[in-house]
Amino acid sequence: MASVHAIAAQGLLRLPELGLRPFQKASFHCCRLSQPPPHLTRIGRRVGDLTAVAAANSATDGLDAVPLQRGDATDQQGGVSASLEREEEGAELVSQVGGFATSEGQFSFDGFSSSGSTSTSSSAEGLRDAEMEREADRILNAMIVLAAGSFAITKLLTIDHDYWQGWTLYEILRYAPQHNWAAYEEALKSNPVLAKMIISGVVYSLGDWIAQCYEGKPLFEFDRARMFRSGLVGFTLHGSLSHFYYQFCEELFPFQDWWVVPAKVLFDQTLWSAVWNSIYYTILGFLRFESPVSIFKELAATFWPMLTAGWKLWPFAHLITYGVIPVEQRLLWVDCIELIWVTILSTYSNEKSETRTSEVAADANSRTLPANPREE
Repeated sequence: MASVHAIAAQGLLRLPELGLRPFQKASFHCCRLSQPPPHLTRIGRRVGDLTAVAAANSATDGLDAVPLQRGDATDQQGGVSASLEREEEGAELVSQVGGFATSEGQFSFDGFSSSGSTSTSSSAEGLRDAEMEREADRILNAMIVLAAGSFAITKLLTIDHDYWQGWTLYEILRYAPQHNWAAYEEALKSNPVLAKMIISGVVYSLGDWIAQCYEGKPLFEFDRARMFRSGLVGFTLHGSLSHFYYQFCEELFPFQDWWVVPAKVLFDQTLWSAVWNSIYYTILGFLRFESPVSIFKELAATFWPMLTAGWKLWPFAHLITYGVIPVEQRLLWVDCIELIWVTILSTYSNEKSETRTSEVAADANSRTLPANPREE
């Protein structure tokens, strides 16, 4: 028995020399082993034999011994290798994250933060510039409206300024309409075409301004270029062409019968309306620098709707135009009605133009986008 205990003690004392610690978990930073090394297998078998002998001796002599748990060395090494593999994966992930954060990630994050801050500052600056430009446009538009309105009111009220000596304010306001009408008739006699051109230009400008306000724009945020285009068409074409058209219409129907007025209205609302609507949209298209193809498409799309829309307004107005109003005064009466009609024309033309512009922009964007997003 003594020899057995001596052998067990000596065997157990040799365990530290072999470098094995039964109660301490090994921590190896290595790859998983497919087969255990031979010397580890022999050590495991020897430890198992010594453990069995020590357990038998302690059972015989009543000695307390702490048995060593024998496990398959291969399984133990497999578990250690699995834990080491998980540690390796975690370390690899940490190294990847650390490498991304320290090397490439630092550069990318800095780029993102710098580009994000740059884009934010540029967008804020762009918004400020747009707001300042909008405020400048509003001020400029207000100055234009106030200047034009002040000039017109001043001219109308000061028609008799040469005779104001001794006049009261009541007398000035009383005779101003009568004397302004007399000045208008004098202008029609001296230069009828220019007078009618000025009237049509003013009416078409006001009509477009009313149309823009009707579309929802604030009073002083109108599009100056759009209003200028409409006024230019009224000044250069409508006033002069209307002057010669009404004279031609009188020569075409030089009768005094009852059917003359309905015939003139019918002629006006078919041939003349078709010609003038086509001229209006064509000139506006060229002033907007649109292509002839686009202008032709607009004419084809708006010709019949606008012609039939005019039949809801003009036949009733032209019963007075051709039945009551003298030839030289007809354009002034027509221009008063034109304030309503130009609003319709300008609104319809602008809607078509904006629709066309948005369609072209959408088509361009669809062409620039890749057919398959995965190709990116």
